Amino acid sequence: MRVTSFNVENFFARAKALNEHTWAAGRPILEAHAELNVLLGHPIYGPADKARMLVLLEALGLLKSDSAEMAVLRQVRGRLLKRPRSGGVEVIAGGRGAWVGWVDLTTEPVTEAAVANTARVINDLAPDILGVVEAENRVVLKHFTDAQLRDGAAVRYPHVMLIDGNDDRGIDVAILTKEGWPLGTVRSHVDDIDGSGVIFGRDCPEYEVRTPGGHRLVVLLNHLKSKGYGSQADNNERRRRQAQRVADIYRRIRKDGVSYVVVLGDFNDTPSSAPLAPLMDATDLRDVSEHTGFDDGGRPGTFGTCTAANRIDYILLSSALFAKVTGGGIFRMGAWGGKNGSLWPHYDTVTTATDAASDHAAIYADIRLT
Repeated sequence: MRVTSFNVENFFARAKALNEHTWAAGRPILEAHAELNVLLGHPIYGPADKARMLVLLEALGLLKSDSAEMAVLRQVRGRLLKRPRSGGVEVIAGGRGAWVGWVDLTTEPVTEAAVANTARVINDLAPDILGVVEAENRVVLKHFTDAQLRDGAAVRYPHVMLIDGNDDRGIDVAILTKEGWPLGTVRSHVDDIDGSGVIFGRDCPEYEVRTPGGHRLVVLLNHLKSKGYGSQADNNERRRRQAQRVADIYRRIRKDGVSYVVVLGDFNDTPSSAPLAPLMDATDLRDVSEHTGFDDGGRPGTFGTCTAANRIDYILLSSALFAKVTGGGIFRMGAWGGKNGSLWPHYDTVTTATDAASDHAAIYADIRLT
């Protein structure tokens, strides 16, 4: 059995702000978008809320028009703003119940070469179970698998599932499994809360998978809070809360008698970081990269230049499953690799950074179940 985790950076469309050439250019857009949508959800818009909304709308280019290069204001019913010709834009809605609408980030298509290289990575690895991070939606994912992931005339992954999560940028987590590896019970944690509010920025779905040999596995997919925008302290605390909740879910699954559990995805932090400690240190989960048969290609990381500081993608296994690992590795053939793309071998079809399947490498585990 081969299990793989791969952050594909969306298949066909991606928010323009996420595609900016430098993070410094895209970060203010993402921050303004996130903060504004929180304010728009308030039941009552006080004077301070309205003043801040105008500042954020200006940062997004939406003061004078509902459409801008990076964002769109959707006013479906009722109005948020009044835009007099004489000037002086005003927030006229008194609260969330006074209008129906939101702000979306505009998207642009991913290059055909990048899509083809994403498929090439998956086809070459040929996992039995694939955890996908940053997929737009199930329909897009199904179209992609049916068209690009095939064994001759047969679809390689007939079982495709994605539950829309909490991220309004359209980056969710999903699972693909081969014929003979059907999905069973599915459980979402999109509404899980703790004392600080909603826990997961996407979701932590549980997928039950049955193997051809009759074994039962439960797979937990994750995309934890990034370090990308917002305050570092807030990001770290959100990631810690998420790691704690994943650990609690894992313990409950094990208590329910499931021996074979996989926790995988993009955790957006390093193994020894404090935010990941509830998951990495306070459970019996084992990191596949600790196995003697794991090949990291001389670089421990999975993102960017793949240094140790960029080791953020994981496959964690319950002790019973780790005992059956035969090997694993990090697969970088679809990734560019540094400024000139020369840090490791890659496909000849990856001729520029924009042609890369992703700026993440895929990570995989090989497991012998008898």
